[in-house]
Amino acid sequence: MAYINFSADPLSPAPTMDKPVSTAGHFSPLEWTTIALARTDGLASLREPSRLSRAMGSLFGRSTHSRLADPMLERLRRLAVNAWHYGYQLPVSETKAFLAAGFSVDQLELVLASVGQARSERRRRAL
Repeated sequence: MAYINFSADPLSPAPTMDKPVSTAGHFSPLEWTTIALARTDGLASLREPSRLSRAMGSLFGRSTHSRLADPMLERLRRLAVNAWHYGYQLPVSETKAFLAAGFSVDQLELVLASVGQARSERRRRAL
């Protein structure tokens, strides 16, 4: 049986998940999903597609990599893509942009540690 709270204001907006809820050293489930999905993104997804590649993509049905709508999630995705490909040797510009977007050093270390662990497990299974 469901419970309906009739004492709540019916005109008040329902709580939404518009922004990821991040705290220092932690990520929301949406942010963890972004990190996990970045594993399949190539380094080409970090470059801005040229006008020619967009035109050829629309002509031949190839889609270009789309960016995430939320700028913070896109910044997290960009850092995670670099971490999946380069490990701890991230470009300094990406690290600075990640921290400038509002993430903490603890979160940076958490991304690098979790991606590094997943990369080593993948290598271990391959042997």
